[in-house]
Amino acid sequence: MSYLQVGASRLYYEVHGDAVPGVPDLVLLHGVGGNHASWFHQTTAWRDRYRVVVIDARGFGNSSDVEGEGRAAFVHDLALVLDEVGVERAVLIGQSMGGGTAVGYMCAYPGRVAGLIMADSLFGIELPGELAQRMRAVQKQTADLPQLERVLGPTFRTRNPDMATLYAALASFNAVNLRTLKGAQKQHTVDEISAAAAPVLFLVGQEDVLFPPELVEATSGAVEGAECIVLDGIGHSAYFEDAQRFNRVVD
Repeated sequence: MSYLQVGASRLYYEVHGDAVPGVPDLVLLHGVGGNHASWFHQTTAWRDRYRVVVIDARGFGNSSDVEGEGRAAFVHDLALVLDEVGVERAVLIGQSMGGGTAVGYMCAYPGRVAGLIMADSLFGIELPGELAQRMRAVQKQTADLPQLERVLGPTFRTRNPDMATLYAALASFNAVNLRTLKGAQKQHTVDEISAAAAPVLFLVGQEDVLFPPELVEATSGAVEGAECIVLDGIGHSAYFEDAQRFNRVVD
């Protein structure tokens, strides 16, 4: 449990497990409804075999954002934390909003990324033509949905009302939410992502209303060498809704 001072703000991060020679570290980047604590299923599953780094984006969890930079600082913040920890090469796992940070970091520091996993996310990607139009239509359709209907699939909400309550409780510790989050992240084309030359895996829940599987699959097809796996019975938060399956696929 550590803090890194960046300007007037403090960035909170945790390191679980020890670095393994020749094995990339795992870096977990949460979504707008999460923070470092949201990854409890993953840190406990992986810490005996990998060094796992979890970070609170500024304004989330235990991190502050005194300057009000929001998303505009996420990639730079990530670089500073990874330098502080001594991470030379990592697999980045970006959940929803965290995917935008992961994409931005990979395009800025391609030699330091051993792999990218986009979990229920197309953030940070400049979608080509028709895909961009379809994404705008989805955003319009889902804009007024209650938060839990946006981030958790109906199968999970019905079967696990207690865990859905926990999900909402974890989000309540964030100083910002989707509507108050400031700043903007740079968008990267599929050609830029392909040029980074790291393996890319898109994971998406079949019930994800924010990033429908058909859009994620089409985007994956435009990134050279990328793979896409659709997880049935899961919504926008695969890592939380079915952690065992998510962890197995990622592992």
